[in-house]
Amino acid sequence: MSTTKIGWIGLGKMGIPMSDNLLKAGYPVTVYNRSKDKEEAVTAKGARTASSPASLIEHSDVVVVMVSDDRAIHDIFLGEAGLLSAKTTGKIIINMSTVSSAISREMSILCSNQNNHYLDAPVSGSVKQAESAQLVIMVGGEENIYEKVKEVLERLGKLTLLVGGVGAGNAAKLAVNSMIGFYTQGLAEAVVFAQKNNIKVEDFLTIINNGALANIYTKTKGEAILNNNFEPAFYLKHIYKDLGLARDQGLNTPLGEAAYESFRQAEKTLGNEDLVAIIKQFASSK
Repeated sequence: MSTTKIGWIGLGKMGIPMSDNLLKAGYPVTVYNRSKDKEEAVTAKGARTASSPASLIEHSDVVVVMVSDDRAIHDIFLGEAGLLSAKTTGKIIINMSTVSSAISREMSILCSNQNNHYLDAPVSGSVKQAESAQLVIMVGGEENIYEKVKEVLERLGKLTLLVGGVGAGNAAKLAVNSMIGFYTQGLAEAVVFAQKNNIKVEDFLTIINNGALANIYTKTKGEAILNNNFEPAFYLKHIYKDLGLARDQGLNTPLGEAAYESFRQAEKTLGNEDLVAIIKQFASSK
């Protein structure tokens, strides 16, 4: 059993299975979540709870943060009883959230001012990959700090890669999610086009899944379209948020603008559905 004490903040669709994998690996884990009912899923498996981020960091060697956006990061670090209010030293904070590079650089400086260490380490993969520890983890930060926590990260994913300094992991993740946005929109438009020309959706997806474009993402999202199942594995509102962050960091290409505008419009009514629900927007205008 590892003696590295892990603190985990954020128990959403990804945070619960990821923290559970650390428990399975033998790490002592303390959790904090704003919605206390979600803590029960991991406390039943041996995790302890903390009353605040400040309390959590005081009892942890490494703190992992997995929350939704820049505002949540600001609150976790700088809010009342936030991480930095504890004024601890020597802690390593790993921010695995999909957020801007700017917020990572800001938090890294503040952590360094207290002699703590910061890594941004967002993940590629969804709930299924989180459950099976098959995520891809892209890390930004100092190499010597990364090496200290690499073993922890390897318990969460099939690949962990240091891609640059602070903020680089975030930039890599926004590039990945931009591509997901482009591809999802392209898949949805192609399905609608096929339908418009009297091609059965099932037949069209069979063609795709047996050709050069065959991949697990098309298979998964194709099945969702076929079954009219838009239960969110990746919220549409989150891809809209990520495309906006990428846009702010320089994604001003034709596809980037088109995808951002499509998901911006769809988010108004489809935000809490899976991102492939974008097909509803195109189907309604065919």
